[in-house]
Amino acid sequence: MSGKRRTAILISGRGSNMAALLDAAAGQPAYPADIALVLSNRPGAAGLARAEAAGIPTQVIDHKAHAGRAEFDAALDAALEAAGIELVVLAGFMRLLTPGFTEKWLGRMVNIHPSLLPSFKGVHVHEQALAAGVRFSGCTVHFVTADMDAGPIIGQAVVPVHPGDTPDDLAARTLAAEHRLYPAAVALVATGGARLEAGRTVYDGDGWDTVTLT
Repeated sequence: MSGKRRTAILISGRGSNMAALLDAAAGQPAYPADIALVLSNRPGAAGLARAEAAGIPTQVIDHKAHAGRAEFDAALDAALEAAGIELVVLAGFMRLLTPGFTEKWLGRMVNIHPSLLPSFKGVHVHEQALAAGVRFSGCTVHFVTADMDAGPIIGQAVVPVHPGDTPDDLAARTLAAEHRLYPAAVALVATGGARLEAGRTVYDGDGWDTVTLT
């Protein structure tokens, strides 16, 4: 695959993973994802100001202004198409997307989740991990499918769980790993070095090593 892929980042809040991606794109002239749009479903999302300060076009599609998920997703899809988006990156986007939307963008939409999937899906992830007594946790980048936190895995990063950790302690350690993993994984998808084929992630060359961080 040649050229940079026009990429939209979808956020609902502060967008710390968005910021990591913006920093990667700004700091690496050859970074293969061209961040062309940051879009939020919440008008007051703090990440919008960060994107605007970086000179990235922003847009708000308030989910509360739509009758239901299908109507919201239709508006979202129209905005992405209007911007010529090729790759969609979810970065703290707190909306469940409809099967029709995920099917259309299958293989072209990725998400990051703060656990080592398939363990600890959904919310309150760090509380789940501590309650289970695991010794290691981490984060996962995966292709988005209709099932929540269940798409084919692209890459993972592992962090230790320390005795006496609180959920906030583990969250902070995991977030630092997310900020390293996500730019690497998005870059690999943007170049075609990781792609979805027959429901599985396949890699070119040493792509697996690129997105398996410890």
